[in-house]
Amino acid sequence: MLPIVAYLFISIQLLFVAYIDFKTKKISNMWMLINFIFFVVLTLVFPDIYKWSLQVFLFPAAFLFVGFALFLMNIMGGGDSKYLSSLYFLVPLQLQESAFTYLLYATVLVGSSLLVFNTLKYLDIIVIHFRMRDIAGIKRIFGKKFTYAPVIFIAWMWFGWQNYKILTF
Repeated sequence: MLPIVAYLFISIQLLFVAYIDFKTKKISNMWMLINFIFFVVLTLVFPDIYKWSLQVFLFPAAFLFVGFALFLMNIMGGGDSKYLSSLYFLVPLQLQESAFTYLLYATVLVGSSLLVFNTLKYLDIIVIHFRMRDIAGIKRIFGKKFTYAPVIFIAWMWFGWQNYKILTF
């Protein structure tokens, strides 16, 4: 069960973070602190839903470590992985896997859409690079990072829309 106050807080916060990330391509570390403080408040207000346990830290730790690896490979920004890691503290343990599933769906949907869009937009350039056997030129077209916070926002809205029955007051 997800308290409506937590769902709304995350939704509004994600809207701001996604907008800022889209405009500046930066996510402040302040959001990590805000999320952790809100997690502490939620454990006090909703102790049956939010608990301090090792399991609660698994998804956030995984996002931090995998995100760091993706950052090193120049695939994901460091702020995105840190923010996502802290955000998962606000998702109750029993819903983390479901929220992750929607995050995967949104990532595949947006990533595929960008792949098709870039392919169509740069098709003539891709063909030229392909004929020249210039793989590096093709990589430059597709090897660009995209802001990930809007993808997280899409996933969260999709998660909330599909699971509206779990929202409680």
